[in-house]
Amino acid sequence: MCLAIPGELIRITGDKGEVSFSGVCREVDLRLVPEAVVGDYLLVHAGCAIQIVPADEAKLTLELWNQIMPGVAEDER
Repeated sequence: MCLAIPGELIRITGDKGEVSFSGVCREVDLRLVPEAVVGDYLLVHAGCAIQIVPADEAKLTLELWNQIMPGVAEDER
């Protein structure tokens, strides 16, 4: 089983994007979600963005995650 936390897409350069996960930024491949735009929340697996998550759902997920793991998702509030 895999647990994915949404991250916010903060920059796009060609087929790559920079995604912030609670302030930790990672470069990801965007070819599976070519419609992604800066500000979208993404689920990432093995370095590839695999799904765009609606902002309201992403924020709810991050709030729930913060209840389970206090302090981990504070930057995403």
